[in-house]
Amino acid sequence: MKAVLFDLDGTLHDRGATLRGWLAGHVERHALPAGYAERFTELDDFGYRSKREVLPQLVRELALPHDPEVLWADFSEHSLAAPVPMPHALDILRELRARGVRVGVVTNGWVEAQTACLERTGLLPLVDDVVISKSVGLSKPDPAIYTLALARLGVSGADAWFVGDSPRNDVWGPQQVGLKAAYLPTGHGLKGERPDAVLRDLRDVLTLMDDAKPVLTAES
Repeated sequence: MKAVLFDLDGTLHDRGATLRGWLAGHVERHALPAGYAERFTELDDFGYRSKREVLPQLVRELALPHDPEVLWADFSEHSLAAPVPMPHALDILRELRARGVRVGVVTNGWVEAQTACLERTGLLPLVDDVVISKSVGLSKPDPAIYTLALARLGVSGADAWFVGDSPRNDVWGPQQVGLKAAYLPTGHGLKGERPDAVLRDLRDVLTLMDDAKPVLTAES
C-alpha cells in the first residue's frame, strides 16, 4: 500500500470529545438547563445535522428564553477552540510517514473550520494533502472527490486505503473508485455496507499496511 486517505471528523478528529468540551462551556456561559447538552448531542447526529436547525429546535423544545442566533454565535466562535485528536491519531500518522506511506485527508465541511481543526489538533503537519469539500466543489460520497484525492497524492485506488466512520461517505463512496475501505465504528452503524476491514481503533490502521498481520473484517 502506498497511501492511506482519512476522513477527519470522527476519525482523526475526536469530534465527540470536542463537542463535550464545548457544550460544558456553552451551558455555563448561557445558563442552560439540565438536559440541554444531552438533547443537543442527539439532535446533532454526529455532526450531520445543521446547527441552524438544531438550535432553534432546542429553544422550542425546552421553552428557552434564549435567541437561537446567540447560541449559534457561541457554537461558531467556540466549538473548535480546542479540538481533540482521536486517540492514537498523531502517533499513527507519524508512523505511516516514517514508513514512506502517503497520507491524505478527505473531508466534507467548510474550509476555515476544517483547516482550523487540523491545525489545532496538530494533525496538519503530518499529512501530505487535504481535500475539503467546499474548496473543491465536491462532497463525499461523490466518487469524483476520492478520484481527485488520489490524483493529488499520485496513487491509484488499488494502492490505497480509505479510513473513516461514515458507512456511506467512508465505505461505500471510496469503494466506488477501487479504494479499500476500513470502517472505524465511532458514528453511524453499518446498514448493508461491506467494509474491507473494521478497525477497533486507529492503531489497527497499521495492520492494513502489513500483509503478515490479520486485518479485521466485518465478520471478525
